[in-house]
Amino acid sequence: MKNIALSLCTALLLALCLTQPALAGGKKKPAATPTAQASSHGLNPEMVKIPAGIFYMGCEGGAQCNNYEQPRHRVDVPAFEMGKTEVTQGLWKAVMGNNPSEFNTCGDNCPVEQVSWEDIQLFIAELNAQTGKTYRLPSEAEWEYACLAGNNSDTYCGGNSPVGVAWFDINSESKTHPVATKRANAFGLYDMSGNVEEWMQDWYHDNYNGAPTDGSAWKDGGKYRVLRGGPWDGDHQHNRAAYRNYSDPAGRNYDMGFRLARTLP
Repeated sequence: MKNIALSLCTALLLALCLTQPALAGGKKKPAATPTAQASSHGLNPEMVKIPAGIFYMGCEGGAQCNNYEQPRHRVDVPAFEMGKTEVTQGLWKAVMGNNPSEFNTCGDNCPVEQVSWEDIQLFIAELNAQTGKTYRLPSEAEWEYACLAGNNSDTYCGGNSPVGVAWFDINSESKTHPVATKRANAFGLYDMSGNVEEWMQDWYHDNYNGAPTDGSAWKDGGKYRVLRGGPWDGDHQHNRAAYRNYSDPAGRNYDMGFRLARTLP
């Protein structure tokens, strides 16, 4: 009888154990909490905090410098956030519901292009409305400061050779490429040189005489908006950190895209 009673107790204990969650403390595993990206339908561009600092903007002189990249001047840049990558086709589609890109078979992780400065203002307004945040285009000074990442002697955004950091005419195979497939610069930003040229907030001027020195965008005058960074179809000169380009605010091209910035609270 004693052996039968022990066997029954053992069986009952085993049954109880099998019906409990197999977790330490006997507590049920909590349900997974959706990530911020999942809960906002992917509208969560990855941003990098750029520290405040001082740098010298423009080309110092020499054969590769252009008059419109001068005079070289000191700029004090407050801390801000910059997009880790160029805005992708996937993010544009999630916000706007369409894809204007020429290279639309490249994939959601490729930069959006064929977007004008004016198109981008609509995109940013919609993104801000959906996320409750205040994204914007970077100023030209913020862009160059973030590109150099404390290395004022670098020719390109991440070094003195474009091959490792940029998609440009000799390696692009005449097309855009997925973002973040080249080496990042010291701030952890990808494709600052090459892939697509990037729209800036600034109006374009023929030189830096009278340019803001506080990191803000050049808000007055001008007929065109600034583009920086150099495209996949440009040569190594167009991918230099100091190189500047411009276009009509309504202009679109298959080598023109953008990245986001955000003012810190």
